[in-house]
Amino acid sequence: MPGFELFGADERKHVNDVMETGILMRFGFDGARKGIWKAKELEAAISKKFGCQFTHLVSSGTTALTTALSALGIGYGDEVIMPTFTFVASFEALISVGAVPVLVDVDDTLTLNPDAVRKAITAKTKCVMPVHMCGASADMDALQQICKEHNLLLLEDACQSFGATYKGKYLGTIGDAGTYSFDFVKTVTCGEGGAIVTNRADVYSNSDGYSDHGHDHKGVDRGADLHPYLGYNFRISELHAAVGLAQFNRLEEFLTKQRAGHAQLKAILAQVPEISFRRVLDEAGDSCTFLSWFLPTAELTQAVVAELKAQNSWGGNFYWFDHNWHYIRKWEHLKKGITLNALHPDYKAAILQQTNKDFSASDAVMSRGITTQISLLPTEQQMKEKGEKIVSVVKKVLAAQKISA
Repeated sequence: MPGFELFGADERKHVNDVMETGILMRFGFDGARKGIWKAKELEAAISKKFGCQFTHLVSSGTTALTTALSALGIGYGDEVIMPTFTFVASFEALISVGAVPVLVDVDDTLTLNPDAVRKAITAKTKCVMPVHMCGASADMDALQQICKEHNLLLLEDACQSFGATYKGKYLGTIGDAGTYSFDFVKTVTCGEGGAIVTNRADVYSNSDGYSDHGHDHKGVDRGADLHPYLGYNFRISELHAAVGLAQFNRLEEFLTKQRAGHAQLKAILAQVPEISFRRVLDEAGDSCTFLSWFLPTAELTQAVVAELKAQNSWGGNFYWFDHNWHYIRKWEHLKKGITLNALHPDYKAAILQQTNKDFSASDAVMSRGITTQISLLPTEQQMKEKGEKIVSVVKKVLAAQKISA
């Protein structure tokens, strides 16, 4: 995702503002920082633009998820429903708080299948955690209804869809809480960083304290703070927040470029009848960081992947079915429960039970899909050439298939 592709004078200015004060920490040192509060400024800017009451910055998208889970009271023995297609951080965060990741199938939206969610609910289910993958939303109407019927929490992992919307609402702001990532390859980057957004005052207060060793931040200085509960050091630094603030101010610029490139590439690929596209539930809300497309069979898809690689044209494309980080098929460490720290045997057994189920419905979708990154840098001509190269490869593979048949 594109943030790091466009980095310039604005980012340097905000970083230099912090360097001139010498105060790199987001809390305390009120006088010495001379009114420079980059983290607070970015939090306020996100809340204002996205229409949520509270934003709290942390050190990564992973710590944002961990903090949000804890702030919502999710922990030992609780089951959290999540998709088979996501980044490994989603289940890492769940295991870090002692919750059981209940993985369920995705559909052609590349997000949670609501019917699969319903079937996975048990007496231990505490939360549904949709992951808005590759710039577009899960079926939030259906998931909200399910959570309402079963009195479940709804936590949005919107780390891959910053700036995307669903029916006019920014992803992350719809459920009880939402999380974002600002790592180096996200839509907006801090270098490393993340955020929790919520409209619940208790979730915000809990997140604020939990991510700073349990400080309640109610004292006149850090030494006067009380610690009403245990917490951890998940703080963002002012330097990271400074980069993020400059990037956030360019969000519409990034989204505009992405949407133009996405539309151009999709129009080129649509000329091939055998190519279909991801079902996007709100086309206007798609942040268009990726274009995800399908071929009729897994065998054909794999042949196209192989040919793109043979022609040195694979760069910027992803075949998630064989990807180590994003799809359950390759998560051997999770499916075997391999950890450095020992897990309780019963807890480990629960994880293994949930992660070694039949995910053939997800396989049927993921094995046929290729996702193409939408960069901010190519010219229209370069994007045209990229699309035409993909089309030529697909046609070559299709022709070879017909001959062999």
